[in-house]
Amino acid sequence: MKKILITGGLGFIGSHTVVELQNAGFDVVIIDDLSNSSVEVLDNIGKITGEKPEYYQIDLRIKEEVKDFFNKVNVDGIIHFAAFKAVGESVQKPLEYYENNIGALVYILQEMRDRNIDHFIFSSSCTVYGQADELPITEKAPIKPAESPYGNTKQIGEEIIRDTCKANDLNAIALRYFNPIGAHGSLEIGELPLGVPLNLVPYITETAVGIRKELMVFGDDYDTPDGTPIRDYVHVVDLAKAHVAALKRLIHKENKQNFEYFNIGTGKGNSVIEIIKAFEKTNNLKLNYRVADRREGDVTAAYADTTFANKELKWNTEKSLEEALKSAYEWQKKQTINVE
Repeated sequence: MKKILITGGLGFIGSHTVVELQNAGFDVVIIDDLSNSSVEVLDNIGKITGEKPEYYQIDLRIKEEVKDFFNKVNVDGIIHFAAFKAVGESVQKPLEYYENNIGALVYILQEMRDRNIDHFIFSSSCTVYGQADELPITEKAPIKPAESPYGNTKQIGEEIIRDTCKANDLNAIALRYFNPIGAHGSLEIGELPLGVPLNLVPYITETAVGIRKELMVFGDDYDTPDGTPIRDYVHVVDLAKAHVAALKRLIHKENKQNFEYFNIGTGKGNSVIEIIKAFEKTNNLKLNYRVADRREGDVTAAYADTTFANKELKWNTEKSLEEALKSAYEWQKKQTINVE
């Protein structure tokens, strides 16, 4: 049984990926500093899979803590999620984003090199494309100057991994996510941001249950049919399964190059207003929302061409937008009941 380290494994995407890895027969160990997650997630993963993963609370910005972990624990591969992830916040706090997102990556790769650990999967982002010239976006799209420090950390991260793969015997895959939403069908894990949500769907669900008085739509003057930005919203369980597919590709030596990258999305774009309307229809309710100024760093439209991932990873999305929006709302309601 291969032992896989998941950094940020108690976060939204990380926790769902842990579940799918355990379901696929992998042994999982988690590192998470709890800066944007909760230790209760560990028990909830155990409720779903019947096995609570090994867990270490470590700040990956501290090189000695990273080294100490690898001195104690042997792993066969790593999926690296741990990162600050808010576009808008990164504009306000660029140095914190560079320190956390780049420093931690370098320290992990150094340990992999020194210990001959192969198999690395990087949690990347469609933000590496900036505002793409053509839609849908293929992996051949040029990497534009980043629209935000967050996007830049993903671009730089991929460059660091590519250089490391060239210089050392490392095989790596970067998965460029579009917009993950939804919750696990068990409603044991889902997206639970600390503080004001910075992503659309948790902002919607918190408004729907009354935590937020109103939903802010950031800009309605974009060059899109209804004036609001367009994104590709993919169910987090489908996204998690893409990591299992990528890991198996590396383990079975099916990768064509030592550094590969894939778009992970649905291939369909929806505007902010379309998501609001779909959420209202799916959950039979009305949302209180108003238009506010644009956010710095937001692009007009981004949705994926997933042909390459479908073919090479033998991965396809299975869950609908409606399923994702329904599960997100049910998850949010469950959290609200638990708080009360």
